[in-house]
Amino acid sequence: MTKSYTAKELKSSVGVKWCAGCGDHAILNALQKAIPETGVVHENIAIVSGIGCSSRLPYYMETYGMHTIHGRASAIASGLKSANQNLQVWQITGDGDCLAIGGNHFIHAIRRNIDINIILFNNEIYGLTKGQYSPTSKKGQITKTSPYGTIEQPFNPGALTIGAQGTFFARAIDVDIALVSNIFVQAAKHKGTSVIEILQNCVIFNNGAHGYITDREEKENRQILLEHGKPMIFGKNRDKGIVLNGLDLQVVTIGENGITEKDILVHDAHMQNPIIHLALINMKAPDFPVAVGIIRDVNAETYESLLLAQENEQIEKSSITCMDELFMHGNTYEIV
Repeated sequence: MTKSYTAKELKSSVGVKWCAGCGDHAILNALQKAIPETGVVHENIAIVSGIGCSSRLPYYMETYGMHTIHGRASAIASGLKSANQNLQVWQITGDGDCLAIGGNHFIHAIRRNIDINIILFNNEIYGLTKGQYSPTSKKGQITKTSPYGTIEQPFNPGALTIGAQGTFFARAIDVDIALVSNIFVQAAKHKGTSVIEILQNCVIFNNGAHGYITDREEKENRQILLEHGKPMIFGKNRDKGIVLNGLDLQVVTIGENGITEKDILVHDAHMQNPIIHLALINMKAPDFPVAVGIIRDVNAETYESLLLAQENEQIEKSSITCMDELFMHGNTYEIV
């Protein structure tokens, strides 16, 4: 029987080379805390990354890992899981690596519902290459490649996940290690593609990108933690809530206009219809609080389970049971 292990045992001897104050440190810490709680034996953990600051993470984990090529982490993680279904596969990627050059691989991994866990570090900038705008940079943001402000509409990773028929999507702030770690545990337990967007701060090239919602004095008013089965209440005084007004979400104050806690929408992460999940993902400041926590978690068949079932079915039907029979199958010729 394989002995249990701790977060400390997942820390490699390689020196961490992220900038001081980078949000990546907190995410690494959260992952090292989470993995031992998933119940998967140490030797069955594999971490795959693409290219970018975030993609250095496999070096800092005492697990199997692959630092691959730009944008291809989803493809390689998919192949790894399909080849060995006993592995717990974590994909480490950034908003540029995942959503620009890697966008096609990303959406198709989700569509196939391959049982991998995608941690998307979203700092809304290209950090490793020194500050170009990324697919999630805010419209109008001035960067080295948009000196007059980017004119492009940014991707919303959650909406992209829903559009690709995603079965699990969660969002968290990098420094909330307890929440991030808990989400990682739940993502690992989910059967299918889990996408976890971490709003991560790049202290060098985009410091304060998420500052509006992480402000210590106002974060309780600007974030809402969604928990399955609990009403969507937020605010410093826990007096704000989300209700459904027709097809739209609306922020209300409990105690005003006859609103009571019973009127507040209860979060159902397991609802198959994604329409409310999409609305929650799309909530933006300042009109709405930004949703964090597990927003969507629904059951669906995984790619690997369907692949294995198909393989077993064909094995049962096949008259070929060994390599000799395969070589001698069909038209054969004897050379004399």
